Amino acid sequence: MDEFLQFARQLERLTGIDLTLYKRPQMERRLTALREKRGYQTFDAYMAALTRDSDLLRELLDRMTINVSEFLRNPERWQDLMRVLPVPAGRPLRAWSAACASGEEPYTLALLLEERGDVRYEIWATDIDRTILSHAQRGRYSEHQVRGLTQEWLERYFVRDGDAFVVTPRLRRHIRFEAHNLLADPYPPSMDLIICRNVLIYFTEEAKRRVIRGFSESLSPGGVLFVGSTEQFMGASQYGLGNAGPFLYRKAR
Repeated sequence: MDEFLQFARQLERLTGIDLTLYKRPQMERRLTALREKRGYQTFDAYMAALTRDSDLLRELLDRMTINVSEFLRNPERWQDLMRVLPVPAGRPLRAWSAACASGEEPYTLALLLEERGDVRYEIWATDIDRTILSHAQRGRYSEHQVRGLTQEWLERYFVRDGDAFVVTPRLRRHIRFEAHNLLADPYPPSMDLIICRNVLIYFTEEAKRRVIRGFSESLSPGGVLFVGSTEQFMGASQYGLGNAGPFLYRKAR
């Protein structure tokens, strides 16, 4: 067994995260750079340190995940989503923001639904990285992260705090943040909308198919899956999905 694969198996025993389901070149390159930065010459030595040092382990988990986002990223895609969004009768819309990183996407969704005004909603926002989830729960963002929002929206949904913008309770009350591993944990049932953008590209084809199948099973009939601009996939019908727009898929009724 090669050294990185052995490291991956040991990490799965330690954390429950299976590195072999991620595309190896990108992940090995990222973790090798981190290992060398911390002064460990081998993955064996690095693993020994990870088992002793919880801060070192948290750093590795943070490096594994892709935590780059901003509010209203690719605004035309969000406009497309709002046009096809299912509006359930007699109950709140149930949305899942999967791999939500620092929270910009679930807060963006909440903002757009507030602006729409005719939808009651609940948002479950998840990520594998507990550290980045704590940032999301705080809802504090830099000017760069909110640059896609209008001044009117900033005044309506944020409070200025020095050089940062803090999300108001008006948006925060609709969102529940929790840790979740897309490759290991159960998926929630009866979702009307699932947002998972710019994450699937880091998975192997086998893992990607597993996640898409899980999303389809999680969606209610007529529910919508919203993926990233590099993540369109062929053969949506094999998962019970049909095209609903660019990077949007609707579950068959």
